[in-house]
Amino acid sequence: MRIAMLDNEPRQIERVRHTMAEIGHECHGFDDGKSFLRALRHQSFDMLILDWQLPDAEGPDVVRWIRKKLGQRLPVLFMAKRRKGANMVEALTAGADDFVLEPIRPAELQARVAALLRRAYPAQHESELVVGPYRFVPFKRTLQFDGEAIVLKHREYELALFMFRNIGRVLSREHLLETVWGMGGAASSRSLDTHMSRLRSKLDLRPANGLLLSAVYRLGYRLDFMDNNTPEPPYPSAGTAEPARTASEGATPS
Repeated sequence: MRIAMLDNEPRQIERVRHTMAEIGHECHGFDDGKSFLRALRHQSFDMLILDWQLPDAEGPDVVRWIRKKLGQRLPVLFMAKRRKGANMVEALTAGADDFVLEPIRPAELQARVAALLRRAYPAQHESELVVGPYRFVPFKRTLQFDGEAIVLKHREYELALFMFRNIGRVLSREHLLETVWGMGGAASSRSLDTHMSRLRSKLDLRPANGLLLSAVYRLGYRLDFMDNNTPEPPYPSAGTAEPARTASEGATPS
């Protein structure tokens, strides 16, 4: 999973990054609210870990911005140095999902993160995934459409499974490349576009089959359930004009 962490202490970021790597997650650290919010506008993450108090932002304000702009599904975990009942209540009221104390205990942090991710993304842990006429059996690396096997190359299968496990989410190019090709992968956006085009064709992803795979302008891709009579996605696709930014899209949450 792809995690973003906001903390103004580099050593703390490194500790959490190492702790997350031990259980297979990539943690991207940010030491100021401005760069963190910029990343959230242009990339996608599976979970956020936030420090309670920062020089340029207050944790509760940041999480309220997240809930307003990114919705309720994205898990948010707060970290704080002291246990104060009022702080815990404020964090949870603002929209956080859980609260841990510093100094972190790696095993506890790993357990809390794992629990939040299981709750937020149950499809990631299913032994079989059935979506309309599509049936994935990940441990066998098989995919069927209406009972007929579809043969995909390794990365095509990984990409298809990841998109189907995240139906309805806009997934950034960085997120997709990191998940399918890995952090050290040499894949480019052009390679990603080529793979997506192949999946659209091989899986016949169109409204008539109940699903539509679309490029989202300057962000990435999204797979959606579609009504059979709906010809276009209800969000900007590749080639459309970028919506004008508003004052509320500045660096500080409002």
